[in-house]
Amino acid sequence: MSSEVWGKDAAAEYDATSAEMFDPEVLGPTVDFLVEMSRGGPALEFAVGTGRVALELAARGLLVSGIELSPHMVDQLRAKPGADSIQVAIGDMRNTRVSGTFKLVYLVWNSIMNVTTQEGQVEVFENAAAHLEVGGYFVVEVGVHKQDRAPQFGQVFVMDDHHVGIDTLDDPIKQLMSSHHWREINGHLLRDRGQFRYVWPSELDLMARVAGMRLVHRWAGWQKQIFDSQSESQVVVYEKTAPG
Repeated sequence: MSSEVWGKDAAAEYDATSAEMFDPEVLGPTVDFLVEMSRGGPALEFAVGTGRVALELAARGLLVSGIELSPHMVDQLRAKPGADSIQVAIGDMRNTRVSGTFKLVYLVWNSIMNVTTQEGQVEVFENAAAHLEVGGYFVVEVGVHKQDRAPQFGQVFVMDDHHVGIDTLDDPIKQLMSSHHWREINGHLLRDRGQFRYVWPSELDLMARVAGMRLVHRWAGWQKQIFDSQSESQVVVYEKTAPG
């Protein structure tokens, strides 16, 4: 399979291992931005996971749907307050369809990289466009890869009392890398590894054009920071320009 899938154990610990992403200083600007981009219309999250973002949008009054590959992640979502308001389809975001059309489709926190082929990533863009009304937005949040950040023998990207993370560059031709994590959760040491496909900013823009969308904005973060050659992340907005 050309997509990273979260298993039962990983899903059960996902929120605990991602606690920093639930911090209001991180989540708040994300939700504010997406509410603005939705313009009051229905929203669809690709890789909805345990509902970190979707539940907050629903609490703001938006009609939110989601697509998620891992049924175990959906189990975690459905156990949370407010989850009944979110329609979730279990399936691959490359080709799974949900009913209706949307003003906003969004894909956050590097999840486009979970699809580990270029062809598959193009299919994600095409599926986003298929769900959008004309003039609707596809928002993608993903890191900006620099070759010197992931050398062959590993790059430590986090090291603290409870978490060590190391990136390795697996295949520069296929743009494949792996992230290795060692975390202490509730007194237990957990290790996990996932392989990802990094994607260049210009490559994202071309994928959007293939799918019938155009670039509207590229920022370095959810607070609309200026994107430049030193930016380590990007929040990109694409607009569907024609029916189909």
